[in-house]
Amino acid sequence: MLEVPDPEYLAFARGQAAGSSPTYERLAYAVASDPQAQQALASVPVAKRQPNLLFGTARLLGAPVDDPTAFLTWLAGNWTRVRAELLTRSTQTNEAGRCATLVPALNLLPGPLALLEVGASAGLCLYPDRYRYDWGDGVVGDGPGPVLACTWSGDAPTPTAVPEVVWRAGLDLHPLDLTDPEDLGWLECLVWPEHDERRRRLQAAAGLVAAEPPLLVTGDLVDDLPRLASLAPAGATLVVMHSAVLAYVDAQTRARFVEVVRSLGAHWLANEHPSLIDLLVAAPEPPDVVGPQPFLTALDGTPIGWSGPHGQSYRALT
Repeated sequence: MLEVPDPEYLAFARGQAAGSSPTYERLAYAVASDPQAQQALASVPVAKRQPNLLFGTARLLGAPVDDPTAFLTWLAGNWTRVRAELLTRSTQTNEAGRCATLVPALNLLPGPLALLEVGASAGLCLYPDRYRYDWGDGVVGDGPGPVLACTWSGDAPTPTAVPEVVWRAGLDLHPLDLTDPEDLGWLECLVWPEHDERRRRLQAAAGLVAAEPPLLVTGDLVDDLPRLASLAPAGATLVVMHSAVLAYVDAQTRARFVEVVRSLGAHWLANEHPSLIDLLVAAPEPPDVVGPQPFLTALDGTPIGWSGPHGQSYRALT
């Protein structure tokens, strides 16, 4: 055992996997305390040591994830293969369910909307107008996509309409193509083992998006954002949005990104872990919850709601 277990894997076990994925909770505790696993992870860049990336990669390669001891043995014996995949891949979880927590903010803006998502992965979150929603008061929307269920709380009423979107584009270092079985397979490996409903939702949303793909551009969230934003049509309200993205860049890059967004004259919709709260204004205390910590959803720097990380819940602040 390590004298001091790895803090990143402990935090993942306690703050994200607990109450959501017993499989990943067990694996994270095991990796956190295993000297051989930690020594192996130390051989890759810090950004490649993320629990989600390691576990998704291991599942892609056929690792036994139900037994932590078997997993550690497999990891030690297959580290060369795992390391090669870690160095070429990134965590690109694309959760359509998050649209249920983005629509309340999008409905506050004058339409029609031009959506530009940073860290878009395969672009599933660029279709809030095509999904249907159940916030607890009946299904809203008549699009062809799956129904996204989201538990609603707070004083604000649930949305009664979906936004009008006339342009959609995504920016990502490595965009995924949903018509490519390998890319779709990678997205499925990033869905946590017990999350069968998320897996079904991914497959349904992927079919919708593959039939009418968005504009996805390979690029950096700072250097390439202005050029892509310039393609948005005149007469539409430009919204630059991102969800679970800023954790993968350093503080300096986050600050530069915020400066660029604010220089565009666009609305800025952020949906991120509260540990990145320094980017936002007048942030409230996070709610006391059992299970994964919620994301803070903010529009133009003003917090408007607490969102379940996978779109499973929304607590309205305004």
